Amino acid sequence: MMDPNCKEKLASIFQAGLDAVEPEAAVRRHFKRKDEQLVVQGNRYDLNGFNRIALVGAGKAAAPMARAVEQVLKERLDQGHIIVKYDHGMTLTRTNVFEAGHPVPDDAGWQATGKVVRCVTEMGADDLVIVVLSGGGSALLTAPTGGIDLADKQRTTELLLASGATITEINTIRKHISLAKGGLLAKAATPATVITLILSDVVGDPLNVIASGPTVADESTFSDCIDIIQRYGIESKLPQAVHRRLFTGAKGEVDETPKMDDPVWEKVQNIVVGNNRMALEAAAKKADGLGYQTLILTSQLQGEAKEVAQVVAAMGREIAHHQTPLTPPACMLLGGETTVTLTGTGQGGRNQELALAAALALEGTQKTYLLSAGSDGTDGPTVAAGAFADGQTCMRARKKGLDPYEFLAQNDSYAFFKPLGDLLITGPTRTNVMDLVILLVLHQS
Repeated sequence: MMDPNCKEKLASIFQAGLDAVEPEAAVRRHFKRKDEQLVVQGNRYDLNGFNRIALVGAGKAAAPMARAVEQVLKERLDQGHIIVKYDHGMTLTRTNVFEAGHPVPDDAGWQATGKVVRCVTEMGADDLVIVVLSGGGSALLTAPTGGIDLADKQRTTELLLASGATITEINTIRKHISLAKGGLLAKAATPATVITLILSDVVGDPLNVIASGPTVADESTFSDCIDIIQRYGIESKLPQAVHRRLFTGAKGEVDETPKMDDPVWEKVQNIVVGNNRMALEAAAKKADGLGYQTLILTSQLQGEAKEVAQVVAAMGREIAHHQTPLTPPACMLLGGETTVTLTGTGQGGRNQELALAAALALEGTQKTYLLSAGSDGTDGPTVAAGAFADGQTCMRARKKGLDPYEFLAQNDSYAFFKPLGDLLITGPTRTNVMDLVILLVLHQS
């Protein structure tokens, strides 16, 4: 097991980042009520001007976000329907909370999405729809269209997740085989006023990508979908109904998702209430308080997890041996979301894989410690948020008969770190602003 003191410090820095993007607080910073005036990031709405107010949404953080909306609107909220990942629900006063499958959609999500779509479709010109969205919303808000059934959607999602495609690419496909994504939820709500509160889980906060942009003009096209499935070599593996829809859409035989010139956007406001940068800044403040020289290297981290790990480890070695760009004790922070191209049959996630690859790259390095973890508390199909690693991780593993190279080749990072006691297990955090990678380098002896 890694040095408990260093693990505690890494975990406390990570927790400080989580605290900064706690969903209820994030919503209440941007969504306020002054008597009968609703103030949303500078825009004012007269609540007396609305007949009905409905709340809908989806995502891992949707429940606490919805609770904040309930607390602000109180008796003015007429109804609500939100969809969250299993074990991410809570009891709300005026909102129905449905739990469903993620990252692969299931029947519970399909049924719940039907309730969401019906709710907004019934709203009129003098009504208000509040939408709460966070990471996970794309898988949870599932309503296949164009002759596509749930099994087709599930198979397509599995293929994309295993291909190494980015979240932007995955969501481009999702938007073009859905009834609610890619601006279509806002279109269904027309002519009502729509306010969407977004907790971003996508690098750069592109609104049309987060949760597949159900209330945002879509920039992607069916032709983009064709490029993606061909780039990753999954065209021949797609379900027939999905293949047919994408190719008929690319020929112009299916309506595109609503674009920027659609009049639907005249009564729609979308705002980001929390993102990865906010988490990094809070984590940096915590590290400063612990006495580390601190640098936020990026909030735009992307790429294959095991390759990103090589760069992070190289930065650690540079600090340790040459005191640049920081002098130890140092803390370097990175945020974003990497990907994993599956080549093995093991169990893990992008953060655990990054930590395992970093452990190999750091092998033999002294007093250099890393934590890579997902802000949602879930890394891949495991109970871990991520994992800790240092320059002695591989040595400790070999003493237990574990070959780190073999576990990396099998994408089996969870089974690698579990016997070492170096998994970070937080349980559901009910927030999601992608991942944080924290690197600590102490004075070298």
